[in-house]
Amino acid sequence: MLFGILSFMSFQLVDSAFIGQLGVLPLAAQGFTLPIQMIVIGLQVGLGIATTAMISRALGAEKVRYAKQLGGLVLMIGSVGLAFFTVLIWLLRHPILALLSAPESVYPVIDSYWPHWLLSAWIGALIYFFYSICRSNGNTMLPGVMMIVTSLLNLALDPIFIFTLGLGLNGAAIATTLSFVLGLLIVAPLVTRRHWLSFDWKDLKITQSLSDIGHIMGPAMVSQLLPPVSSMLATKLIAGFGTAAVASWALGSRYEFFSIVAVLALTMSMPPFVGRLLGAGRMEDIRYIVKVACRFVLLFQLLIAVVTLLVASGLASLMTSEPEVQQILRWHLMVVPISLGPLGVCMLMVSISNALGKSYTALVISALRLFAFFLPCLWLGAEIAELKGLFAGVLAGNLLAGIASWYIYCRALRMLEKA
Repeated sequence: MLFGILSFMSFQLVDSAFIGQLGVLPLAAQGFTLPIQMIVIGLQVGLGIATTAMISRALGAEKVRYAKQLGGLVLMIGSVGLAFFTVLIWLLRHPILALLSAPESVYPVIDSYWPHWLLSAWIGALIYFFYSICRSNGNTMLPGVMMIVTSLLNLALDPIFIFTLGLGLNGAAIATTLSFVLGLLIVAPLVTRRHWLSFDWKDLKITQSLSDIGHIMGPAMVSQLLPPVSSMLATKLIAGFGTAAVASWALGSRYEFFSIVAVLALTMSMPPFVGRLLGAGRMEDIRYIVKVACRFVLLFQLLIAVVTLLVASGLASLMTSEPEVQQILRWHLMVVPISLGPLGVCMLMVSISNALGKSYTALVISALRLFAFFLPCLWLGAEIAELKGLFAGVLAGNLLAGIASWYIYCRALRMLEKA
């Protein structure tokens, strides 16, 4: 999963770099697509979390037939539901663009681009549901390898479709669609051959199963939509310090995202493990593996923070040639990475809470992290010591979020043990 996520992130960066060479309008069209893309991803990730939690728990309780039926049900709900949603987006594209205050010059580009993008989004969601079924059954190797394969293929096809064939922005979406289709043609037969899903629902209480899926999916989906809202508010606050501050924040945030890749891999690989142990009633084992994972996150991120501190000046010079941006970015890299360990623990607690079926606990942790700790500390730091105080505020917010999330998780686990 670690290498899969790294390759996927790398392809996204290169994809953006290619589109950046096409001019202002394609970049603007991609910018107006991003908020809608976040909603689509929120829906698919929410359902993916519910899939992992329910199937792994059923397998832990040795309800193999029920686990297979859930796999088929999730695939059906996801494919039909996302198809309906993408069609709805297409039909409402002009009101959506008006709501986002898009200029009229972008409308023709969107009319041409969105059919290709929506198709790639739907196929991407479909392959994601297959990945979720794989992870639920304890197989993280297949999704990890396929993420690398599809990312490399996308990387190879991008310049051909964007530049060689002259399809521009549409070419980027077509390249993504083709790479996902190839991935789907490999993953779907493998999942079917391993009998991880079934469409024989004669003895399945579909209404009850849908209710259980919705109970986890709803809060998980809202959790996925909170970070973009928080990010917009943080950017608005930072914009008050000038364009150099915004530029350094964007670069620093991108570096942070790469430096917590091990945490992201853990948030995807831990839930099936925890779900199986929960289904088998092995609560002490859950306590043990979560403690091991948290220790690893804290030590690993501390190591990254120390290395970043030592190379902060060189790294800032490498990432930007603007002296003012370099200076701000250097401070960012010296301060914020220290708190990425507690942030990683917080992210892990959200993932573990969902695996335990405590989706509302996960939502509370996410909401507290962003709106009770991160944003208030950001604002308070900026008020006290301006830009340097802002970075200190990020550090304080992440530390508080990590501590609070651990205590909330422990409380949720105790409640489960008493139940």
